Amino acid sequence: MNFGTVIQSGIKEIGAHWFRSLLTMFGVICGVASLVTMAAFVKGKENLLRESLAETGGLEKITVESGEDMPDYQKHLEGEARGVTLKDVYALQNGAPMVHDITPSINKSRYRGYLRVSRKGRGARPWMLQGTWPSALEIQEHEIEHGRMFTMMDDLLANNVCVIGTEIRNSLFDEVDDQGETIIPIGERILINYVPFTIVGMFKEYMSDEDRKKKEAAKAAGAAEETRSRRNMFSRGADSNTRRTQYIYYQKNNAIMVPLNTLVAKLDSSYETGSVLDRKLSEITMKIDDVSLLSPSLQQVRNVLMRTHKGLEDFEFETQEEFADDITLAIHNERVSGMFIAGICLLIGGIGIVNIMLSSISERVREIGIRKSVGATTMDVFTQILIESVVLAVAGGLAGLAISPILVNTLAGLADDTTPPIITSQAMLVAFGFSAIIGCLAGLFPAIKAAKLDPIQALRYD
Repeated sequence: MNFGTVIQSGIKEIGAHWFRSLLTMFGVICGVASLVTMAAFVKGKENLLRESLAETGGLEKITVESGEDMPDYQKHLEGEARGVTLKDVYALQNGAPMVHDITPSINKSRYRGYLRVSRKGRGARPWMLQGTWPSALEIQEHEIEHGRMFTMMDDLLANNVCVIGTEIRNSLFDEVDDQGETIIPIGERILINYVPFTIVGMFKEYMSDEDRKKKEAAKAAGAAEETRSRRNMFSRGADSNTRRTQYIYYQKNNAIMVPLNTLVAKLDSSYETGSVLDRKLSEITMKIDDVSLLSPSLQQVRNVLMRTHKGLEDFEFETQEEFADDITLAIHNERVSGMFIAGICLLIGGIGIVNIMLSSISERVREIGIRKSVGATTMDVFTQILIESVVLAVAGGLAGLAISPILVNTLAGLADDTTPPIITSQAMLVAFGFSAIIGCLAGLFPAIKAAKLDPIQALRYD
């Protein structure tokens, strides 16, 4: 049998009853289009979440904090607990070679204690004031866009210098001046809790690629629209993972960093006099070179801290594994639910193909009888009907792929706050493959029924 002729025959059959064929293919078209669309939005969301994970230091980042609750067997020793201190930092530098960029920090949140940042009557609400070392730049995946990071000499001398985020600049100086030029406040002075500080650096503005495009469009539309765009930064309709991603950018843009010694000496009178090494920290952050070595690295850090803390477990670890697991689970759930919906559409399309093929066989009983009587085998008839079914499904699949970009762009345009979708070739291949499989499965029963027709009975059929 000439397969090209059979395929051509199937296409002619579809063309002869084009409206009926179009209605039959509608389920397949919807299934393929919905599968590609779902995959595009999920892929876009996954990229955004992975990007936010990297912005917070990635899986290589380890944080050690003072423990809130000690083990039950050490409850009676809570009065001796000191939490993490500078002594731990130096001990880790000397005794934990599996970790690097070990960085102490003291964090002052606006929600915990008094924190006021101002300049010439204008105020800012920083998410966090952090006293730290210059290595925090690499640990927290910050990038200096203008100026410089403060140095260890600044920390040693307790210089009144700071590095700010772009939202702090916007609140205290505005983003652009009267001539429309971007304001770069390097060298300007601001007051932190009424203590003057000189701005020596400013971080880049952190946002997703889609938000950056929206901001550029808002700038073109005017300042009022740009302000409205900034206020609408957090989407009420976004899920928890997406809101978390947006919040990470918000935190980084609203941060202020100062040298650790400067914060203690100039901004926080709560620290008692005594050994600098015993100074309590909010956290110690560090990185590892290989995620596969996370467990032994944590054990090595724990061994060092147990020695410096004289056996007291008044510290706890925090890694990014939970966030990574949340991302994996959220993406898996969305893919399963999306494929379930697309599968229903494809199933309906398959039922439609079964229906039209059975109807087509009823109309072509005498034709099938004639073909069998002149030498067509049972397999020839079976193959012809099956191929016609596949052609119908494949045509629907191609049509679904053709409208998928239109559907994706339309939905993205209707929902301005949604994660930018990304259409992948893999998703298109999977969707098209499913449509071909549906065509094969849907054509089996009609093909078997047609192949079993008795040629004599078929010729008598009226």
